[in-house]
Amino acid sequence: MAYKVGITGGIGSGKTSATDYLANIKQITIVDADIIARQVVEPGSSALSTIEEHFGNQVLLEDGSLNRPYLRQLIFNSPIEKTWLEKLLHPLIRQQIIAALERATSAYAVLVSPLLFETDQHLLVDRTLLIDVPETVQITRACQRDKMSKEQAQRILATQMPREEKQQRADDIINNQGSIQHLYAQLDQLHQQYLGFACHD
Repeated sequence: MAYKVGITGGIGSGKTSATDYLANIKQITIVDADIIARQVVEPGSSALSTIEEHFGNQVLLEDGSLNRPYLRQLIFNSPIEKTWLEKLLHPLIRQQIIAALERATSAYAVLVSPLLFETDQHLLVDRTLLIDVPETVQITRACQRDKMSKEQAQRILATQMPREEKQQRADDIINNQGSIQHLYAQLDQLHQQYLGFACHD
């Protein structure tokens, strides 16, 4: 099985830029926890049926897919419902992540997850990398990219693990405040390091 690196970072930190570079330029297999989280609740899935039974049919859109804004609002206002949903989905997501990592054929594989440390997903990898930027930069980028208000971005930030705690827990940290070239240069260096770890694994 390939050596595994977990990449995380808050909203607007640049995780996608980092993983796109590793996938396209370095040919590294990327397993994206967000994509898997969407797949486990696709129309026809047992998880989606369970969610509908629990919350009622207003949790579905007309096409039968999950009404994400509605569900987000529900769990945002109810810690009990949030816990119920996490207990249902997190084990399913974890199962799919493990399967995808096992299929990886590159020298090492990357699991990218915004909740790497908040869930037990960090236990699935050998090393962790934090893509880090100050909160002010996160908010600016999130507002520009996702067309959200400053208040919305701040609310999302408030639900994520504090930046300082992520910094303490990560094995490696990339400062992504600068140019895209600076990000790539740091990734080049770490890529070599990870190839070395993978050889000795």
